[in-house]
Amino acid sequence: MRLSRRTLIATAATTAAALPLSRARAQKPVLKLGVLTDMSGPYKDIAGPVALASTELAVAEFKAAHPGMEVEVISADHQNKPDIGVAITRKWFDVEGADVVMEVANSAVSLAVAGVAREKNKIFLACGGATSDLTGSACSPNTIHWVYDTYMLAKSTGGAMVKTGGDSWYFLTADYAFGHALQRDVTGFVQQAGGKVLGASPYPFPGTTDFSSFLLQAQASGAKVLGLANAGTDTISSIKQAKEFGIKMKLAGLLVFISDIHSMGLPISQGLVLTESFYWDMNPRTRAFAERLKPRAPTVRPTMTQAGTYSCASHYLKVAAAMGPAEAKKSGAATIARMKATPTDDDAFGPGSIRADGRKIHPSYLFEVKAPAESKAPWDYYKLLATTPADEAFRPLAQGGCPMVKA
Repeated sequence: MRLSRRTLIATAATTAAALPLSRARAQKPVLKLGVLTDMSGPYKDIAGPVALASTELAVAEFKAAHPGMEVEVISADHQNKPDIGVAITRKWFDVEGADVVMEVANSAVSLAVAGVAREKNKIFLACGGATSDLTGSACSPNTIHWVYDTYMLAKSTGGAMVKTGGDSWYFLTADYAFGHALQRDVTGFVQQAGGKVLGASPYPFPGTTDFSSFLLQAQASGAKVLGLANAGTDTISSIKQAKEFGIKMKLAGLLVFISDIHSMGLPISQGLVLTESFYWDMNPRTRAFAERLKPRAPTVRPTMTQAGTYSCASHYLKVAAAMGPAEAKKSGAATIARMKATPTDDDAFGPGSIRADGRKIHPSYLFEVKAPAESKAPWDYYKLLATTPADEAFRPLAQGGCPMVKA
C-alpha cells in the first residue's frame, strides 16, 4: 500500500509527539530495594525467603496506592560472610543502582554493610542484625536499626530471669559480633540485678552442630541459668541437645523466634521465656498483616525480622513518595533524616518513631511458650507475660555512645 504525503506527515508528527512521552517513561526514577539476607544458612527461617516476600508485599501495596511510581526489589544471599555481603552491596550500589539495602540477618555483615552505605551515601535498613553497636559506636546517618537489638533482648529476658531466681549464669555464645554483643549486654543486666556470670563457651560460627561439650561445660559450672547467645538453627539445636543430655539448668533463649518454636514443637519448647517485638497474633492489625502475607508464604507465620522488612520498606516508600522519587534518590542521609522526622505506623508494629541515633522505637514483649494443651490453633504459641513501653525498651539515647548524638 502506498502512503500519501499527508499520511506520512501525520504519522511523523504523531511519532514526534510520542517521543517525549516515551522518553519520560524511560527516564522515570526507579526506587530499588535490595534484600540482603540468609537464604540457605542458619538464619534462613527467621529471615530468608519470607523476609523477601514481606518486602514484596510492602512494595505491592505501595504500588497499588501509587500506580505512577516505579519500585523494584532485588535479593541475594550473604552466606553469613561479611566479605560477600560487602561485595554484593557495592555491586548493588555501583552497578545496579540500588537505593536501599535492607534486612541482613547477621551482625558482622550488618556492620560491614553499614560502612558501605555511609561511604556511598545510600540507605541501610537493618532488620535482622542484632548488635546494639549499630546505634552506638557504629551509628551512621545512613542507617536505621529497625526491629530489635541486643540491649532490648538483654533487658527484657535477662532482667526477668534474675527476678525469678536465676542469679547465676553461664553463656553458650556464637563466636562473632552478635553473640559477643548479646553476652555483653545480658551480663550487664545480670550484674546490675545482683547476679553473677560464672563463665562462657564461645563456639565457632557458622558450622557448629554438636554442642555436647559446651553444654557439659555449662552444667559443670554450677550456674542456674544457661544463656543462649545465639539464634536460628543454633538455638534450636542447643535446646534440643540440652534436653537430650538432661541439662537441668534453666534455659534462657536470648534471641528466639516463632519459627524456632515451630521447628522444636511445644513439647520441647514449652515454658521457654523469650522476648519479641512482634507476634502475629498480638492484635487485629498484626493478624491482618499476617493474613495478607499468607498467599506469599502460606506455610508459616512471620517472625519479627520478617515483619520488620515489611515495616521498614513501607516507611521508606511512604517517605520517598512524599519527597518525590528523584529527590529521595539524591542522598541517602537526607532521606534517612526525613524518615526520622516522620512518625512510623504500619500493621506489623503499629505507631512508632525513629531516634537521632537511628534506633526505631516500639514496645517489646516478654512471652512464655504455651504448653501443648494451651495451644488452640496452629502457630498459637505464646502467652504474654509483660510489655516494656517503647520509651523504656531500648538503650537510653545518651548511653549509646553514638557520635551523632550531642552530649
